[in-house]
Amino acid sequence: MSIEFENDSIEDSGTLPDSITQQMSEQTLLSTGIRVGTLVKTKSMASFVSRTRQDGLHIIDVGQTLERIEIASKMISNLDLNRVVVYSSREYGKTPVTKFAEITGTLPLTGRFMPGTFTNPLYPDHIDPEAVLVTDPAMDQQAVVEATSVGIPVIAICDTDNLTENIDFVIPANNRGRKALAAVMWLLTRSVLQQLGKLSVNESLSSSIEDFETKLTDDD
Repeated sequence: MSIEFENDSIEDSGTLPDSITQQMSEQTLLSTGIRVGTLVKTKSMASFVSRTRQDGLHIIDVGQTLERIEIASKMISNLDLNRVVVYSSREYGKTPVTKFAEITGTLPLTGRFMPGTFTNPLYPDHIDPEAVLVTDPAMDQQAVVEATSVGIPVIAICDTDNLTENIDFVIPANNRGRKALAAVMWLLTRSVLQQLGKLSVNESLSSSIEDFETKLTDDD
């Protein structure tokens, strides 16, 4: 299921795909921090890095991010959406995951992943998904391990420091920032709806990126 492909970065080409520019400017997308990685670059994520800034942060090739979001949306739209699990253990992932699931009809899971959710049929909340999408394979490791052990394909949003050996399909992007994660899930939602024929290329998604963003509270 793993698919590899190369592409020039938006930063180098200077343009976004028409399907994206009809919804937002390049500046708006990049202002979410979607391409800003970490100080660490793993071997498995090296091919998705376009350059390294002077401060040491690795910059993700946004062209590959957008292309892989489109591929992932095709994969998801061909499945039984009621059996596609979208999971994030991060607090910042709660709103993006919930909003994505609400609009696409997939199954959201947030917070602590209970052992046996995918592997123990006797567990009361057992789920038998066709595929699992996680927002960070490191933080969401329990879900990835269980899915892998029973042969469930895993799609993961991966930052530059992630390891990907148990991931079937990588979406390279900043998966730590609130705005960046909201942008990825917004783009994926929009693309899934287009693949399903529920949204045309010229139509706007009724929800904004801000609607996908987990808001800060006084305790944060």
